[in-house]
Amino acid sequence: MTHQHDGRPVDVGAARLAALHAWLLTAPKPGADAARIDTLRALEELKAACVAVQAQVLVELHDDALSAAREHAADPAGHHDRAGRQIPVTVRSAERDATASTVQQAARALRVSPHRARTLLGAARVWHEEMPHTLTSLRAGLLSEERALILVKETACLSTEDRSRIDADLCADPATLHGVGTRRLVGLIRVRANQLAPAALAERAERAAAGRCVTIRPAPEAMSYVTALLPVAQGVQVYAALRQVAESARGTRGDERSRGQIMADTLVERATGQEHATDVPVAVNLVVSDAALLAGGEEPAVVLDDDGAGHGTVPAAVARHFVAGGLDLDAAWIRTVYATADGDLVGTTSKRRFFAGGLADLLRVRDQGTCRTPWCDAPVRHLDHVSPVAVGGATELRNGQGLCAACNLAKEAPGWRSTAGPDPESGRHAVVATTPTGHRYRSVAPPPPRPADRAPARPRTTERTAPRSSPSGAIPRPRTPAAAGRAADLSGPAHPSSTATAGSRSHRARARHAGSR
Repeated sequence: MTHQHDGRPVDVGAARLAALHAWLLTAPKPGADAARIDTLRALEELKAACVAVQAQVLVELHDDALSAAREHAADPAGHHDRAGRQIPVTVRSAERDATASTVQQAARALRVSPHRARTLLGAARVWHEEMPHTLTSLRAGLLSEERALILVKETACLSTEDRSRIDADLCADPATLHGVGTRRLVGLIRVRANQLAPAALAERAERAAAGRCVTIRPAPEAMSYVTALLPVAQGVQVYAALRQVAESARGTRGDERSRGQIMADTLVERATGQEHATDVPVAVNLVVSDAALLAGGEEPAVVLDDDGAGHGTVPAAVARHFVAGGLDLDAAWIRTVYATADGDLVGTTSKRRFFAGGLADLLRVRDQGTCRTPWCDAPVRHLDHVSPVAVGGATELRNGQGLCAACNLAKEAPGWRSTAGPDPESGRHAVVATTPTGHRYRSVAPPPPRPADRAPARPRTTERTAPRSSPSGAIPRPRTPAAAGRAADLSGPAHPSSTATAGSRSHRARARHAGSR
């Protein structure tokens, strides 16, 4: 049964859940400590039961999407792209697109990243098809979502039969895992898995070694996590070597840094080949407002890597220190990107079928290197046309958005539509995506660092040119903070506002000047 909400059918069951949510927030609160403890336990069990119901809904949504995809693949007359051209579709590709579409819809509904939604969908299918006792414990509130996911993850390398055996061994009797902590649970699963399929675990270890990698993600307070996933022997060796250097420095040279600081600095120095960890020989790009860079403003700067992927923000003072250090090393370049008064970055129209050069840079700066899909934190890998070229979409800033690879591919599934335009509230670039179920989600470009108010341009009696040592199109900046204010008028005619992008290189500086509108 359904009723209407904003012109879209809404299931009565969903409405009743919303009413239960409202009741929970207004229900009488327990007065005694014993009642509070009972309430905590009841709410935790309710959370687990909600996860079980979500899993059931996910599986049903996915099953319906797969059925529709198979019917679509079996109908030769129904295979057309957005431009109306007939294209071949296999059952496998149709199922892949249906799964991607389901993941994207679930991610928006759950307000999580598509990667997380795919993990939850995979776990839901395993619970329903291979681990029924785990699902029963989840429904009863005896098993948390975290522990139920661990059971799926730790048995991923096993056959369906062996996985079901572990499910029965550990979860058929609720008393088996009573009082068992998470680490001990992992140990129990691995011991039983090794008894059932030792060869599968050995093969899993080999595959894990093949997946060794180094990743980076933002951390609080202008820091970052650089993580190396290594075979255990190599990981222990790396840590022991860094620790040995730290102990030697503190014991024989009287180094005042902490052991952790020495280990971190040594890692940077050995990985980059530089003499001091504070030197930065590779590109680190900042998007910083003119107010923060030149006038002591406190608007934080956005950090991008060479590929345009976002790495969070740093305080304005840190950004100024970074740029000043680059100037001292003759390793900094600055260019200006102009924005409208409401903070929307300005670009120029291109006749290309792909985003390149300054337009590509501007897209990455506007979207700050992070996928525009709501709740997706993945770095930008694809510069996407909101309205496809095949249906007349232009290669211009307002028709572009930065997406991760998964989100860009998923939006091509049947039933998805996207439109771009200014956000009614902020005026910044916005994309509205409509899913196959009719739900609509708005993605608004993040606000750029707030620029300083500019005074009207003064008439110039002589033409100014950049020094020969400056890159073409680059804006020279003074080396001393005292002279910083005098450099403001070197950026050209006055515009509503401007944002600077600054980078640092140890080699010859490069810069391109972004045009203004």
